[in-house]
Amino acid sequence: MQKMIGIAALAAAAGVAGYIWWSSAEDQAVAPVAEGAAMVAVTPPETLSDAAQLGARAFDAKCSACHGTNAAGRAGMGPPLIHKVYEPSHHGDGAFMVAAINGVRQHHWSFGNMPPVEGITPAEVKSIITYVREVQRANGIN
Repeated sequence: MQKMIGIAALAAAAGVAGYIWWSSAEDQAVAPVAEGAAMVAVTPPETLSDAAQLGARAFDAKCSACHGTNAAGRAGMGPPLIHKVYEPSHHGDGAFMVAAINGVRQHHWSFGNMPPVEGITPAEVKSIITYVREVQRANGIN
C-alpha cells in the first residue's frame, strides 16, 4: 500500500513539475515574426575574403529573396542559413550545391520544398558557400 502511495506521489510531483516547466516555456516563447522579416540576428563579418565578396553579390542576386539579407532567413519565405542546422558538420558544402542546382525536399523547416535556383552556376554556388561559411563563422557557427 505504501509503495502505491509513493508511486502516486511521485507521479503527482512529476505532473506538477511538467506543468510548471510547460507554463514557463510558454512565457518565454518568441513573438511571431512578421511575414518576410529576418528570422535571426546576424552580425556580418568585419571583412570578407575576395571569394566571399563574390559570393555575397551572388547571394544577394539569387538567394536573398527567400533566405534574407545576410542569410538571416525571411519569415514565411525561406529559412536562415546562419543557423546551427546548417553548420558544416550537418549540411556540408555538397548539400548546398545540390540544393541550389537540383532543389531539395523540405526536411528541417516548414517552408516547403526548395526549387532549383534558375540559371545558377556551380561556380556561383561555390562562392555563395564561401560567403555563407564566413558569415556563419562570424556568428559562432563552425
